[in-house]
Amino acid sequence: MAGKLDELKSRLCSRMSFGTSGLRARMGAGFSRINDLTVIQSTQGLYSYLCTCLADVCSRGVVIGFDTRGHEDSGCSSERLAKLTAAVMLSRDVVVHLFSTFVPTPYVPYAVKKLGAAAGVMITASHNPKEDNGYKVYWENGAQIFSPHDKEILRHIQEHLEPWSSSCWDEDLVQRSCLRTDPLQKINSCYMEELTSLCFHRDLNSSCKLKIVHSAFHGVGHVFVQQAFQIFGFAPPIPVPEQKDPDPNFSSVRCPNPEEGESVLELSFLLAEREGAIIIVATDPDADRLAVAEHRSDGCGWKVFTGNEIAALLGWWMFFNWKETHPNPADLQKVHMLSTTVSSKILQTFARIEGFHFEETLPGFKWIGNRMHELTSAGQQVLFAFEESIGFLCGSMMPEKDGVSSAAVVAEMASYLHSKNLTLNQQLHNIYQIYGYHVSKTSYVICNDPLTTRKVFSRLRNFDGHGSYPKTCGGYKIVHVRDVTTGYDSSQADRRSVLPVTRSSHMITFTLENGVVATLRNSGTEPKIKYYTELCAAPGKSDVCSLQEELMKVTTSLVDDFLEPEQNNLLRRVT
Repeated sequence: MAGKLDELKSRLCSRMSFGTSGLRARMGAGFSRINDLTVIQSTQGLYSYLCTCLADVCSRGVVIGFDTRGHEDSGCSSERLAKLTAAVMLSRDVVVHLFSTFVPTPYVPYAVKKLGAAAGVMITASHNPKEDNGYKVYWENGAQIFSPHDKEILRHIQEHLEPWSSSCWDEDLVQRSCLRTDPLQKINSCYMEELTSLCFHRDLNSSCKLKIVHSAFHGVGHVFVQQAFQIFGFAPPIPVPEQKDPDPNFSSVRCPNPEEGESVLELSFLLAEREGAIIIVATDPDADRLAVAEHRSDGCGWKVFTGNEIAALLGWWMFFNWKETHPNPADLQKVHMLSTTVSSKILQTFARIEGFHFEETLPGFKWIGNRMHELTSAGQQVLFAFEESIGFLCGSMMPEKDGVSSAAVVAEMASYLHSKNLTLNQQLHNIYQIYGYHVSKTSYVICNDPLTTRKVFSRLRNFDGHGSYPKTCGGYKIVHVRDVTTGYDSSQADRRSVLPVTRSSHMITFTLENGVVATLRNSGTEPKIKYYTELCAAPGKSDVCSLQEELMKVTTSLVDDFLEPEQNNLLRRVT
């Protein structure tokens, strides 16, 4: 009985709070879970808050999309939850742009912008385990919501917990209401047409003999990636048959996250080897992230690129093609690239050498997306943006990462390089020779106990006594500390962080005397403590092995000395 009581307490004695631009939790009964009631309550809160901000919310409407997730025990599919979200809005005479079938997550912010909607909701848990689902909210600018919107929506949810009427439970209302539209055909057509702005070598693409394999990871990506390749003039990529069609159980993978690399790409490798394909692209279940692998030129297996390495290639590619059509150096003053502070500094190096602008944001594409909106509204051009967790946006079609367009752009880049007798990996090393090697390591430990997470970061802030931080890492002196949770930055004259303070999450960055930048943070969507390290070398330095050894020394110390002292059965090392 004790176990049953604990289970009831966990389900009923706490509520979900807005994290990374919405909700994400297990599906099932209880106020701390994703289910019919909590989605209805969340939508009532969203509507109530929208009314305080936008007088024309009813006429502008709300865009609603969903992925292919489901739950056999609760009947809690993404499609059903999307229809209940629509029903709440329709019960308040709000125009609802509800997609008639599953779509990639980036289609929702794209539709918000294209239709001039007041907001957007995507029902998805992205690459989380099959038991999870989520409720992702976009503001009228197409970007994911952030503070104060998240806190205000949560407050309005708590003020509207009682379902307003029986209509809120009526998922069939979407079939009867004249206020419901289906934006699928229009948005898909506009998206694919606009995608041509990222295609620079269509004639070359049409004659390309390079074979490419695509895995949709049992999600929504197959149909849309096939179309994107055709728009670029390519033959459709070869789909991994076991992973081509939607499957909410993710039957062929232990984890539906292509960011895990080799361990989840086995079927892609086998198919590529049978078909003679040398490039693999894999979109995660909601198709907003992209993994890339390439058969090694020496025939010895596959090179799975990290998010930072893919970004180095895509950043180079986007700027290379931009320069071809913009010979006037003055045009550089309007060009920007963005990345998050835990991502590689490679774009910063590009910008310093090439002369365009670079900015970094807090982790999460909500920060990138909102900054993109500010820049484009001011007449600036965002050429490329990324986060290291394989989230990329080429161009500025919408302020959100996009695996579909990125897959097509990677294919064209690979095709162009192939015509020059270069592989992606060879070009990556060419980039590093010109701009300097950027050697990085990203991983995480599992921590299912929030109290343990707080203890880890509390210890780091008091490593050598009250009010202190660690002084060395891996034998190297720490020269600067930035703690955005407390707003502290020792590199600033006033000791105040330039990045926004985020007291609801933890993130501490250490800069070492040897140039290594190391960051520890807790994930906003998963029970993880993530760590990131990078060592940036000067251009021309080619002793990569020594750089990697130096970085690994620091990374090992970061985990062993900074995290391991708090380890218990709830904290597990991940290599």
